[in-house]
Amino acid sequence: MDTMQERTEAQDLPYNVFARACPSRGTLEHVTGRWGALTLGALHEGSLRFNELRRRVDGVSEKMLSQTLHGLERDGLVHREAQPTNPPRVDYELTPLGHEVAERLLGLIHFVEGRMDDVLAARQRYDETRGAR
Repeated sequence: MDTMQERTEAQDLPYNVFARACPSRGTLEHVTGRWGALTLGALHEGSLRFNELRRRVDGVSEKMLSQTLHGLERDGLVHREAQPTNPPRVDYELTPLGHEVAERLLGLIHFVEGRMDDVLAARQRYDETRGAR
């Protein structure tokens, strides 16, 4: 597909993440933010309880995980199921849409992990030429 045709098709889309007021921008932030991407990646492995998810996403605070899950649930990417038990049990899992998004994110995550030697070498070159800050 040529560039002109791609631009025309992009302009025909009902949503444009580059437009400030477009609602897709908020969803993109939820998905690509540090905790959103890691949460979606962790849930790709299967349903998890809140504390299991918190342990899996090392470094996330309870507050940030809760906010992240609320945003992802609101966007239709995560399903929250509360079990009427004592104590209450809440499980989180990806929706079909969340699964599709997580698949794409995991492709990027695996790519970055696989190229970290190159990234670390680039950082070292940068630091040597510009001085570590």
